[in-house]
Amino acid sequence: MDGVGVRRGKTTLLADVNWSVELDERWVVLGPNGAGKTTLLKMASTEMHPTTGTVDVLGERLGKTNVFDIRPLIGLCSGALVDRVPGDEVVRDVVVSAGYAVFGRWREEYDSLDTDRAAELLDLLGVAHLADREFGTLSEGERKRVMISRALMTDPELLLLDEPAAGLDLGGREDLVARLSSLALDADAPASVLVTHHVEEIPPGFTHCLLLRDGGVVAQGLLDDVLTEANLSKTFDQDLELQQAGDRYFARRRA
Repeated sequence: MDGVGVRRGKTTLLADVNWSVELDERWVVLGPNGAGKTTLLKMASTEMHPTTGTVDVLGERLGKTNVFDIRPLIGLCSGALVDRVPGDEVVRDVVVSAGYAVFGRWREEYDSLDTDRAAELLDLLGVAHLADREFGTLSEGERKRVMISRALMTDPELLLLDEPAAGLDLGGREDLVARLSSLALDADAPASVLVTHHVEEIPPGFTHCLLLRDGGVVAQGLLDDVLTEANLSKTFDQDLELQQAGDRYFARRRA
């Protein structure tokens, strides 16, 4: 993204954003509600074009390329996608149908390579035992892990995770963070961007951080350099205390 701005009417959603993600990087995007995180991800997933500036995704410039050619190379997991899955869809089909970019399996045909890969990804995310269940019967945490499996189904070059731990209880969050950490530490995993409100949800293995507030960049760069008390306090407009225990982060308002 180079000089990117997004406006809707008189409202500025993003302003003068310069940001790049390299193939071997794992980024976390942090910021309060209304900071512009979802807008940023919509452009990265080619669902939105900028009002000003330029966006290049996987070497193709938005506005000058057919986005439908590059979308199969982008794995996306978001709450909006979860809502589109039919409740009676079998979990295995939710994952394998990513190859056709559809929800609700109909007459598509898949070979054993497809079904085997779907099974491997469900196992990677710890939900292989749910393969024959209907999606609508799953817990929130189980649904999130199934959708991440789906996002990985096409072997994407870019993985985008929009608040994957939102709505999870403590156990579900910690299980998901551990699995995302394993994925981040895999040298063969795609470049990744994870959007969250909470530093506690940053998986070990993520390398970079982008802090947003009011549509602008507060700071960006290597995680250890950017994630400081001063930057975090400015981002959330609070006097925050940041603690690190091992490779995990924790934040609270200073007493």
